[in-house]
Amino acid sequence: MAELLFVYNADSGLLNSALDTLHKTLSPATYACSLCAVTYGATSMRPEWRTFLRDLPVNTTFLHRDELRQRYPSLLAEPLPAIFRRETNATAWQVFLTARELKPLDLPGLILMIKGRLPMVEEGSTE
Repeated sequence: MAELLFVYNADSGLLNSALDTLHKTLSPATYACSLCAVTYGATSMRPEWRTFLRDLPVNTTFLHRDELRQRYPSLLAEPLPAIFRRETNATAWQVFLTARELKPLDLPGLILMIKGRLPMVEEGSTE
C-alpha cells in the first residue's frame, strides 16, 4: 500500500497553531501554508477533507515543517507545503504535489488533484 506524507509550511505546537489561525483569518493572502488554508477552518479540519482522507486507500501521515526537519531532513530542499508519496517497502519519498501546484487549489481542487494522481482502488485490490 502506498503512503502519502502531507507537510505543512507551519511549525507544530499550540502557540504556533494559534498564531497561524490569526494569520489565516486576518491576512489570508499572505499566509504561507496553502495546504493548511484549504484543509482547515479556524479551529479544526474541514469535514469534507476528513471524509476524503478516511476513504483513501493509502496510509497518510501529516507533519509540520519543524517535524520534517527531525524525521526526514533529506526532504528539506523541497519548498513547502508539499505532499510526498512512497510505495510500500520503499524508503525514499517522491514529490507527489509541489508547493507551486498546491498554491492555487481550493479544497475541491485539491481532492480532484489527489484523485487524479492516486488511483482510488489500487491494482490487485479486491475492494
